[in-house]
Formats: sequence, C-alpha cells, structure tokens
Amino acid sequence: MEIPADGAEGVLLCQGTNAGGWSFYVKDGHLHYAHNYVRRALHHVASAERLPEGRHALRFEFEPTGKPDIAHGKGAPGRAQLYVDDRLVGETEMPYTTPVAFNPGGMCCGANPESAVAAYRAPFRYTGTLHSVTVDMSGDLIVDAPSEMRRHMARQ
Repeated sequence: MEIPADGAEGVLLCQGTNAGGWSFYVKDGHLHYAHNYVRRALHHVASAERLPEGRHALRFEFEPTGKPDIAHGKGAPGRAQLYVDDRLVGETEMPYTTPVAFNPGGMCCGANPESAVAAYRAPFRYTGTLHSVTVDMSGDLIVDAPSEMRRHMARQ
C-alpha cells in the first residue's frame, strides 16, 4: 500500500459489522487492528509510531496461544501483531476471539460499507493506494524471500 505525503486513512481489509467482526485499518496516522467480539468487547492494537509516507508492506498476524472455549462462546486467545515492512510495530494479547463465523457482513477491501466494525464512521474508505492484498490462512508464518535477502546482505 502507499501513503501520500499528506497522509491516508481508512479500512484496508475488514469482515463483519458492528455486531461482530474484525478490521485492519489506518487511522490518525497509525496502523490498527480491531476484533469486535459480538458487540460485547473490542480487542484492539495500534502501531506505536505513525506510518511514514511512501509504499509499504503492512501486515497483521494472529498467533493462537491457547484453545477455544466453545462451550462458553469464546474462540482461541492469541497474540495480535502489526508489522510495517517486516518490522513489528504493535502487539497485544487478545483474551478470546469469535469462535465460529461473522454474520452478517462479508469481507471487504478498501472500505467498511456496512455498519462500522471498529471506532470509525463507515464506510471509512482508504484514501491512499492499495497495490495488493493477500490473506494467508495457512497458519505458517509469512516469509518474504527478497526482504530476507536484503536484511541478510545489510549485515555483511
């Protein structure tokens, strides 16, 4: 994605509505992720620093740290992490997640057209440029080989 010199904000990718869902977005110059647990709790993480202008690879990762408690309506707890260009910029522990699926509200890229999942006004369209979006559900950590090579060469 790309942030112009005067900044950008809006939803990068989201699923759900104010009744439950998640949103990965830029607001007030910071990267954010929010998980709306069926309108009962909002688990949130934001980057500690402002996003710089230019083209960047932004990423959210969720690493489960326990088992879901389906009997009590709670999904797995886990570590929520935000990355900018492969650098960790924010993290938090989420005590639980939604155990099954979000309904209503499909997955949307570049805006939240339904009722707002998180603390912004829908549709909260992204005002920068999105070049590509990848959703990886494999459970494997993401490895960007060209970035890894640049990092190793920089140490030489």
